[in-house]
Amino acid sequence: MSVLVTALGAVPSAVGDGAVAPVTADFSQDVFWVWLLKAVAIIVFLLTSVLIAIWFERRVVGRMQLRPGPNVHGPFGLLQSLADAMKLLVKEDITVKAADKLVYILAPMIAVLCSLLVYAVIPFGPEVSIFGVVTPLQLTDFSVAVLYILACAAVGVYGIVLGGWSSNSTYPLLGGVRSTAQVISYELAMGLSLVSVFIMAGSMSTSQIVDSQTQVWWFLPLLPAFVIYVISMVGETNRLPFDLPEAEGELVGGYTTEYSSMKFAWFFLAEYINMLNVSAVATTLFFGGWRAPWPISAINDGMFNTGWWPVLWFVAKVWLFMFLFVWIRGSVLRFRYDQFMKIGWKVLIPAALGWVVCVTLVQAARQLWDVDLRTLLFVLAGLVAVGLVASFLVPEKKPEPTPEPTGPQEFDPFADGYPVPPLPGQVLPPSPRAARRLAATDAGDPSGPETPLEVRGG
Repeated sequence: MSVLVTALGAVPSAVGDGAVAPVTADFSQDVFWVWLLKAVAIIVFLLTSVLIAIWFERRVVGRMQLRPGPNVHGPFGLLQSLADAMKLLVKEDITVKAADKLVYILAPMIAVLCSLLVYAVIPFGPEVSIFGVVTPLQLTDFSVAVLYILACAAVGVYGIVLGGWSSNSTYPLLGGVRSTAQVISYELAMGLSLVSVFIMAGSMSTSQIVDSQTQVWWFLPLLPAFVIYVISMVGETNRLPFDLPEAEGELVGGYTTEYSSMKFAWFFLAEYINMLNVSAVATTLFFGGWRAPWPISAINDGMFNTGWWPVLWFVAKVWLFMFLFVWIRGSVLRFRYDQFMKIGWKVLIPAALGWVVCVTLVQAARQLWDVDLRTLLFVLAGLVAVGLVASFLVPEKKPEPTPEPTGPQEFDPFADGYPVPPLPGQVLPPSPRAARRLAATDAGDPSGPETPLEVRGG
């Protein structure tokens, strides 16, 4: 978080030095019952969306694997998620005897509470009339709303870490430690990817960022930052291929191994709500928020960007990212832990830092020489196109042909630090004992081996 704030202080603001970007949403007419109604609506939306997301994920993955998925309980199997929730509710609630009781119970509550807080600053739409009160379709907003979102995500990790530590078991502890390293790695890349949005929009207010995307959605001019954010949000939510804290093949169930019944359901609920959270942040900061896509936005002078229509566009964009989560889960295998950390520290963070520098220079050029953004983007796109064409014109240096091996190659299975089986055409080196016996046989010692199996190391 401190790195993010330092980076923001070092770049030029679009609203001038010392100025604070205004919050577009006007909450001056809100009263207590309006706040309460909005808060209840957000909670109902999240809980309902989780039930739909579970059914949606199982149906989509089923179709990808050429099977129907849930199709028995209710129309199209829609009641299957409700049946699963009731099953978790009535299961026996087991508490590990050796666990730290207070932290053991508190950990899933922390995870769920922090996940429920993010949507408080997410704008669902513009101002509407609710029972005669004109109010924005947003619970609240302030000048550093995105930093509030990052803070909620960071504190929510304590639920996973404490859940793994308090169980007093080896595998949950390893899952909690992995989660700590994972969040440190990918939350830093995520925060740096958002800095370029702050620079272009001139604000960290969510309503102001949506208002700044009237002409162009930020995922187009900030495509590298958008790609880094999408990769980071998958790692942040512990989803495949980055579900290392709960890898079933190594850690049984990770930090949830010693949990059952509703305490396990809280962790399950927090994971899916976090998926909705990062999807909503991607929609708000990169995909125009609640604004209708072109050409719908141009119909009748933006008629579909007023009233309750924007809620439809916002929800559709969120579910587009939810489909991306499911698509990745059904398509990509889990990474090894060293590959996972290498991507975070050696690829995403340097790329995000380099992109922030580039965006800062572009924004400084716009302010100093009053260059139009579209003109600048076309110039940059032209330079990139010229570079790509030049790369195709450069003749490729052909590698020198290597001579074909005449016989089987000797293969060292421990060359990379861990044992790897030989490929066809490769043979293992003889074991030290077999090598000594072979030398003794050549010297005429009758006690040497007579079978070729021992000579080959078998």
